[in-house]
Amino acid sequence: MKSRLVSDAPGAQVHVVVLDSGEEAFAALTKFANDEKLSAASLTAIGAFARATVGWFDFASKTYRKIEIDEQCEVLSAVGDVATGDDGKASLHIHIVLGLSDGSTRGGHLLAGHVRPTLEVVLTEVPTRLRRTKRPDLGIALIDLAAK
Repeated sequence: MKSRLVSDAPGAQVHVVVLDSGEEAFAALTKFANDEKLSAASLTAIGAFARATVGWFDFASKTYRKIEIDEQCEVLSAVGDVATGDDGKASLHIHIVLGLSDGSTRGGHLLAGHVRPTLEVVLTEVPTRLRRTKRPDLGIALIDLAAK
């Protein structure tokens, strides 16, 4: 992974992170967010994976149903955010659309993605702190604007 702060403007620092082949994207981006102490940011990404796992949230069971993509796929769109979780660490929430060789797509919450050949990520950090709080009634953690 390589990264560079490309804008240090007041109110919105912009980081560009480039992941290399073989890296697992969700873990690498979580590590980056923790290392940089990001507490509120948005992200977008494009690139490709050798394989990936996305999730579809099942409200009845309050769990993610895993959807395995065991082939090379293009990251057509990835959007998400970074907030601080209940554990005080960076919590990423990323939705992704993956393009397959036949032109079909798969999408959902990014759970894992093994980069090949690259993933180019833009993180825009804002000078605040967002808190993601576990909601037992829903089974997921959501941004809580009232939390400190």
